[in-house]
Amino acid sequence: MIEVKGVSKAYGGKPVVDNVSLTIREGCVTSFIGPNGAGKSTLLSIISRLLQKDGGEVLIDGRDVAQWKSTELAKKISILKQSNHVNLRLTVRELVSFGRFPYSQGKLTKEDWSKVDEAIAYMDLSDLQHKFLDQLSGGQNQRAFIAMVIAQNTDYILLDEPLNNLDMKHSVQIMKVLRRLTEELGKTIIIVIHDINFASCYSDYIVALKDGRIVKEGPTETIIDSAVLQHIYDMDIPIELINGNRIGVYFK
Repeated sequence: MIEVKGVSKAYGGKPVVDNVSLTIREGCVTSFIGPNGAGKSTLLSIISRLLQKDGGEVLIDGRDVAQWKSTELAKKISILKQSNHVNLRLTVRELVSFGRFPYSQGKLTKEDWSKVDEAIAYMDLSDLQHKFLDQLSGGQNQRAFIAMVIAQNTDYILLDEPLNNLDMKHSVQIMKVLRRLTEELGKTIIIVIHDINFASCYSDYIVALKDGRIVKEGPTETIIDSAVLQHIYDMDIPIELINGNRIGVYFK
C-alpha cells in the first residue's frame, strides 16, 4: 500500500503540492487528472522519491520512503517520467534490459532475460527489439521505455503522461497493457494523464488535483461527472454514456 500523508512541496514560496493526503488502492489503475500546474507530476515524483518533499510522509508498505535502501526500493516501485533521453546508442532490447538492473546489477541471468523478453512481447516490440532507439518513432520509443519499466517487475508502477507522442492505436494499446498488468499480475499502477476519456475508460479510481490540492477523488464514475469536471477544469463538459463508459464531450 502507498500512503501519502500531509505532503507539501513549494518552489520559491509558491505551493505546488499543498498538504495532500491520499491512499493508493492496491491492484488498481489510479489516474491523476487536472489542469496544467495542478501538481500531478510533482506528487508522482515525491511518491517515488525522485523529488524531496518539504513536509509530510510517504509510506510504501508501511515504511517511510526515505528509509528504503535504493536497491530495495527499485524492486518495489518503478517510475517513468515524461522526458526520456538516453545519450548512449542502445537497441530496444538493451534499453529494456536496464529494467533488470536492481536484480542483476548489470550481470543478467537467464531469468532476467526471460523478463526482458516478456516485457518486449507485452509492448508488441519483438520486431523492433534489435533496432536502435534513434531509429524509432517517438511512439515506438515511448513503448520501449514502458517495456523497460515492465521488465523491472515492481509491485507499483508510476507513469507520468505515458501517452505523450503516441497515436490513438498505441495509446489504446498501452492503456490495455496497464489493465492487463493489474488484472493478470496484480500490479498497482498510478498514471498522470491529461485525457479524461482515457482515464474514464481504463481507470478504477481517479484523483483530481487543482492548484496543488486534491479537489475530489473516488471511483471513476464519481469523478467523470459534469459538475465535478466543471470545478476541476472551469469548463462545461457534458457526459455521454457510450458502451458503458462515461465520455466527456469537451470539444464542442
